[in-house]
Amino acid sequence: MSDTPAAAPVSFAEFSAVTTAEWQARLARDLKGQDPAALRWPLPDGFAVEPFYHREALAALGGAPAPLPHPQRPWLNVPAIQVPAGDGRAAVDQAVLALSSGADGVHFILTDASAFAAHYLAEQLPLARAFVGYTVVDKPDVLLSQLVDAAPGTAFRGFLRFAPGPVPEGAELADYRTALRRCVHLTTGMPDFRALAVNGAFFGNRGATTVQQIAFTLNTAAALLAELPDAETTLAEVAAALHLHVAITPSYFPEIAKLRALRRLWATLLHGFGLPAGLSARLRIHAATATWTMTTLDPHTNLLRHTTEAMSAVLGGADSLSVAPFDALFAEANDFSSRLARNLSILLREESGLGQVQDPAAGSYYLETLTDQLAQEAWLQFQRLEAAGGLPAARGQMLDEIKAVTTETFRRIASGQQVVVGTNRFQNQREQFSFHPKKLLRSSSFDVTRAAYPTEVLRLATALHFERREKKSKRAAVVLLGTNTNQVIMETFVQMLMPHERPEIAASHPLGTLSVLYSSPEEATLMYATPEQFQKFARFIYQIPPEKQQFIPPALLSSDLATLHEAVRVFGFKEMKVQGYTTEEVLARLQGR
Repeated sequence: MSDTPAAAPVSFAEFSAVTTAEWQARLARDLKGQDPAALRWPLPDGFAVEPFYHREALAALGGAPAPLPHPQRPWLNVPAIQVPAGDGRAAVDQAVLALSSGADGVHFILTDASAFAAHYLAEQLPLARAFVGYTVVDKPDVLLSQLVDAAPGTAFRGFLRFAPGPVPEGAELADYRTALRRCVHLTTGMPDFRALAVNGAFFGNRGATTVQQIAFTLNTAAALLAELPDAETTLAEVAAALHLHVAITPSYFPEIAKLRALRRLWATLLHGFGLPAGLSARLRIHAATATWTMTTLDPHTNLLRHTTEAMSAVLGGADSLSVAPFDALFAEANDFSSRLARNLSILLREESGLGQVQDPAAGSYYLETLTDQLAQEAWLQFQRLEAAGGLPAARGQMLDEIKAVTTETFRRIASGQQVVVGTNRFQNQREQFSFHPKKLLRSSSFDVTRAAYPTEVLRLATALHFERREKKSKRAAVVLLGTNTNQVIMETFVQMLMPHERPEIAASHPLGTLSVLYSSPEEATLMYATPEQFQKFARFIYQIPPEKQQFIPPALLSSDLATLHEAVRVFGFKEMKVQGYTTEEVLARLQGR
């Protein structure tokens, strides 16, 4: 006798049906004269979410769409492991421990792919069964060749993502196409390994709207499908090797709908290239919690963000999921935060049962409508960029559109319209940093492409100034706050004033200049400079010779008081005027003093 329960129709006959008109009447009564339109939720994508949806919503879609297929059920719990320069043996050992502690796979993010100990990996992990992903910044074909040599005849499971950094996908550039074609051929006959990634996380982790993420991901995929096939590599082989990488933010329902819209539009995209429908049903999506929304201040709040992000990912249909440790921005990998990140998927799957339904959002009036709206808007945006030449020709236009959105996000966070718990609202004024602020600001690996970064760096710089003043240090420092951060300073500061204290504050400096904080034991001065001025200033402080072309100044520069004072004067930094208040008063208020 089977233990599987028989399917039974769901009936709520004891409840009388409620019409849309009845819902609207009740809504109008409860609002006591307020316009129901005030309850609409405007999304950054240009349309609004209604306060409620009814069965007519599905009728408007032509009936309830069929549930979306997913190749992998339930999703795979795949923690990411950073592999520093070297052979990566320690990272392989870390992967073995993760797989024995609840992970279903691992995702190696490699600094130097050619040095990776592929043979050691093959010895420690059963590559025919273990799901292993690899992200490389260079020579993806070299890594795959090493893996094939280390485990000859093995059909791998997992994926390869080539992410060279400044562009969303390396295959857009002619220099990389030969290498990626070779990756396709090396993995022929490996149906569970996807050698080509469409890096949608590139857009999500730079603050793109939901519609932009979907559209630009499709533009990237279209570039791969158009440019990679040649006489030896068919279009079908390229399509079969593709999978999507996406970043998931805490915007709960839109993120669920984002993944569903991507699956629907993937079928449309492949159809446009004349490919069979069966290929679209095999699409795999790897989701990761977004770096864009992570914070350094009050970092345990990242646990809350990651929980909603993980739920959105698995309810939206991700096939595999990486949850970042809550302290990944500033801490070395450690057992505690890694265990929390790894266990989140386990809790959602084993205790909440979220992996037992193929498409949980199917039939939802709200989510089906939102999925359709996102898909329609994204397809229009995709077509617009393709009409402009597609990628890589229209990359500049694409990045400018993302920059406009992120600038608005910074403004909203600074003004308090967009809440980042622990950073711009409900701050812990007595927070003891679990990291070294000076070391973090000087680190080249500190992620500055995040929504909270301008506010964070301002608070860190302020804390360092007061610490220096209390210690009466004889040294001074200049902290690079970033482009247009003076606007953030002013809007954050104004938000903290009483209404009668809020004077009109004019724009402090031209757009595109850099904001800096000059801090001495006696005073702090907010200034601004052009990028060229700051580059020359940093070279002067650190005595970098002109012949050294590649030099990226750290965010924190320090030297003796006389040297820094003279450098500020010579390179012409301009002081920012905050009407009616000294810089010291501005910083004190920002620190809650």
